[in-house]
Amino acid sequence: MSDSYAQPILRTADLSEGLRSVERLLGIADLRDLEVDFDVLVSSAHVLTPLLKLFPDAEWWAEGGRSGSSAKGDAPSAHLPVRLGSWAAPVETVGPFLDALGGSPATVPWDFMGWPAAPEVGLGVGGARGAFVTLCVNARDLELEEPATDHTVFVHVKQVEAERAPWLAAQVGLRVIGDLVMAPY
Repeated sequence: MSDSYAQPILRTADLSEGLRSVERLLGIADLRDLEVDFDVLVSSAHVLTPLLKLFPDAEWWAEGGRSGSSAKGDAPSAHLPVRLGSWAAPVETVGPFLDALGGSPATVPWDFMGWPAAPEVGLGVGGARGAFVTLCVNARDLELEEPATDHTVFVHVKQVEAERAPWLAAQVGLRVIGDLVMAPY
């Protein structure tokens, strides 16, 4: 079961603009226990090699109903395209990850302790469940099923606190631009 619901608040062709929006959101969050996760669809060895150097213990599995995975001890380069993921990584790995992507679709969720109180919409401090910001790179959705040439920032909230998403967007000068959807993580 998903722990959060997500709502897009920015779509931009400028990756640095997306990162600045993430940084502004993180600036109002309770960053205790901050960590990042990574999920990427890899179609070429050119992208796979630097990602495996960055995350040597990453989990991966073949896409498109084909077999092959890190759990089986297979070589990922023999099973392209693959989905590669790494969890609970230090924030310092975000830059090198983004540099290695090329045009591959990926998500970078930042996970932390919670959101601030939103008294204007009747909400107290939000706890860790549902407190994420995700940057979708070269994708418009969290599942990476809609590749794009632009990038989307999502805020995550508890479903029962859906009004927190537009409030968070407004705190950083943005607005929601799509529906609240169940997050896959």
